Amino acid sequence: MTTVDMATSSTGAAGTAPLLEVRDLHVEFKVRDDIAKAVNGVSYSVNAGETLAVLGESGSGKSVTAQAIMGILDSPPGRISRGEVLFHGEDILKLPENERRKLRGAKMAMIFQDALSSLNPVLSVGFQLGEMFRAHQGLSRKDAKIKAIELMERVRIPAAKQRVGDYPHQFSGGMRQRIMIAMALALEPDLIIADEPTTALDVTVQAQVMDLLAELQREYNMGLILITHDLGVVADVADKIAVMYAGRIVETAPIGELYKRPAHPYTRGLLDSIPRLDQKGQELYAIKGLPPNLLKIPTGCAFNPRCPKAQDICRTDVPDLLPVTELDGGELVGRGSACHFWKEQLHG
Repeated sequence: MTTVDMATSSTGAAGTAPLLEVRDLHVEFKVRDDIAKAVNGVSYSVNAGETLAVLGESGSGKSVTAQAIMGILDSPPGRISRGEVLFHGEDILKLPENERRKLRGAKMAMIFQDALSSLNPVLSVGFQLGEMFRAHQGLSRKDAKIKAIELMERVRIPAAKQRVGDYPHQFSGGMRQRIMIAMALALEPDLIIADEPTTALDVTVQAQVMDLLAELQREYNMGLILITHDLGVVADVADKIAVMYAGRIVETAPIGELYKRPAHPYTRGLLDSIPRLDQKGQELYAIKGLPPNLLKIPTGCAFNPRCPKAQDICRTDVPDLLPVTELDGGELVGRGSACHFWKEQLHG
């Protein structure tokens, strides 16, 4: 069997190339006299109108991969040591910085997890939203303000005309996140990366924000990458999922298939950690141990020190992300697992 390139090098409608295709991406950070390997050969793709959820614990490489795609990686100490990022078929890693800057906001945009720290506290939200139009489209301040109000109304911020001059601290956490979504949507980009967009929001507001993102994505036919550590958040909005651990993708699947039959012990652990109504009064499951130190990633499968099913081969051989099939060999489209014993996990 050959290595799977995630959810893969899937093509869009009528055989068109993916909107975004990440190929064998490696990112490392210089730490004193050592190297932290934050991303270790990540490959995935996203089509127009499709939602990819990237899941994993903190430190798994989700956000670093997104920063590398967007061209906002802190460098130094970070650097892309290998790989390609194809956007509309062009490797944007080879573009000069002034060309990358033109893409950001206009063609691809990012929603950050902490809206309060991402927004400038001394500028009104209307001014910050309008800046996108002034910088990229040359609009006057008056016309940019009109556009800002339209955006605020589009993401359902009440009394937008009256609140366009308010400052970030005058909005609730949910409203600030809506402003961040409005900012990302300003120039109708082809791709949006949402990095933990519901962090620190209560459950009701989380659902509202996710529903809003899904609605806007359908309206604009955007590709959407949702970065999260919470499987529950993406259950109803994602088309496919990539599970990351220690800088690698360890499982890929259509979202429904992954919930029904995970093919990696790490994914199973994440699913078992979700609170359930039928477990009232029972102690919540937690994956034992801690994510690995990226300066000293364990040999073999990086998950082996925490895996309840680890065997000798898991401690010596790194498993490739390989296609997952049925017991009779039937194809499971978009499914892959980096586990030596995925058959037992899938069919156990």
